[in-house]
Amino acid sequence: MVRQPLTPEQIEAGRRLGALLRRARGDRDPVDVARSAGISPETLRKLETGRLPSPGFGTIVCLAEALGVPVQELAETWRGSEVPLEAAG
Repeated sequence: MVRQPLTPEQIEAGRRLGALLRRARGDRDPVDVARSAGISPETLRKLETGRLPSPGFGTIVCLAEALGVPVQELAETWRGSEVPLEAAG
């Protein structure tokens, strides 16, 4: 199966999501966050840097739980209609 190149919109969506994940993680150890989400630290690094702009739904749900961020907020951020993290809940 050939993977289609990412569109500029997908790349930007990944960057927005990565920025939110970094802010939500704060000063917590990325290895600890990754473990609690059931993903590898490398996957978390790729997400936070925008190199993995379209993660699987299960990954998003587990990260949302590990970071205490509503899944809806992650989805809105990915779509570009995010609410600032400070204003959420």
